[in-house]
Amino acid sequence: MIIMTLLLRDLNTIIRTILILFILIDASNSQVSFSKCLNGPSSSKIPTPSPHFTIRAGRSINEPALIDETMREDDIEQICIIGSGNWGSAIATILGRSAARLPFCNDEVRMWVFEEEVSLPSEESNDVPAKKANLSDVINSRHENIKYLPGVKLPTNVKAIPDLKEACLNATLLVFVLPHQFLPKLMPIIRASVHPSRCRGVSLIKGLGFDKRTKLPVLISQSISIGIGDGFHCGVLMGANVANEVAMGRMCESTLACDYGNDEVNERTRQIFDERLNFRVARIGDVAGAEACGALKNVIALGAGFIDGLKLGGNTKAALLRVGLLEMAKFCKIFFEGVESGTFMESCGMADLITTCYGGRNRKCAEVFAKLRLQDGSSDTFDPEECNRLWSKIENDMLNGQKLQGTPACKEVYLLLESRGLLESFPLFRTIYEVSFLGKGVASITEGIVVMDRQINGTLIVSKL
Repeated sequence: MIIMTLLLRDLNTIIRTILILFILIDASNSQVSFSKCLNGPSSSKIPTPSPHFTIRAGRSINEPALIDETMREDDIEQICIIGSGNWGSAIATILGRSAARLPFCNDEVRMWVFEEEVSLPSEESNDVPAKKANLSDVINSRHENIKYLPGVKLPTNVKAIPDLKEACLNATLLVFVLPHQFLPKLMPIIRASVHPSRCRGVSLIKGLGFDKRTKLPVLISQSISIGIGDGFHCGVLMGANVANEVAMGRMCESTLACDYGNDEVNERTRQIFDERLNFRVARIGDVAGAEACGALKNVIALGAGFIDGLKLGGNTKAALLRVGLLEMAKFCKIFFEGVESGTFMESCGMADLITTCYGGRNRKCAEVFAKLRLQDGSSDTFDPEECNRLWSKIENDMLNGQKLQGTPACKEVYLLLESRGLLESFPLFRTIYEVSFLGKGVASITEGIVVMDRQINGTLIVSKL
């Protein structure tokens, strides 16, 4: 029996050794399957790609994309980032590495830069005048956006281009990451330059439009689709993604909401944004819910900043976040069709709300707004015009050319709710606007945190913190 046991043990060792050898031999082959390479042998949900897509084995993230000779030119993705601010430069770090890694992407990622002159950091004494240079030239030579994302190196395959037509030429994937107010004048150039039949978009813009005629909110992704026309589809990428943390490679997750009518294109788009170690992307189909969450959470973040300015503590902020999430969900369900409840549990929902209310620029500026009002003794009442001047000053002093997203979104949401007679149904949105723009006392922010208890008889009892 002992001899048989030893023989069986040796046989198992031999079998394992043979299997390992077969695996090593198979790995040395120049071609591996698309889904196995990207998702491991257990994955069975990735759609079967066209025969022209082949991934070479043994490539590292930083190697240039190796494209099989049988791959058609029309199968290659050309990525163009429209915008080069803080978030645009941060996402460029992800997209640059993905383009270099994935064989169905052109190695070069183009990033449209609104050209401006910047001062170069001086290594000499402060008495020496700083040298000036165009931002695009600095990005291409130093591989760093020294104005909007200083201290972070961009991949060398990210090319800054100040000419929008050149940046968009034959692009198949447009990544929009700029203030949405600038979009209308850019659309004709974009429409005339992109690939005529294969182009699609992903918006990282966190805001909402407002149609004064219909008195309804308008999704930015929808405006982009209409502006480009010819069946153009635009999804969104939203999530708990503070730009500086993403750029530094700290692990986070994000939500890609899109449906381009083709499972392979949907998955390929997800892979372009996804990095397993530090930027984990899940895809959903609810574009409206994900995009609306991205805009509305910035409004709630203003309220969180007021809480911090008043030093009310974690309990009060937690209450504000809970009520804020409920009002966000209610708003989405009222104004957009097909919004799914599960969307609010994705990174684009609850997670983005939390991180924005603790670490985002809107919360930070709102905290300063509250403190300045408390300092000058005008926390109870404040002139509405002075409110606007104060927001502008804070934005100019603190954001280095970037723009607040919460303040314009707050105005748009208030005007929409007012036009529909719904302000009483959204006490937190209403109160945040009143403090921000009507001069209401900062301490009144807690009046908007309304707790609702449903009694046994079905009547709704409303109490305030």
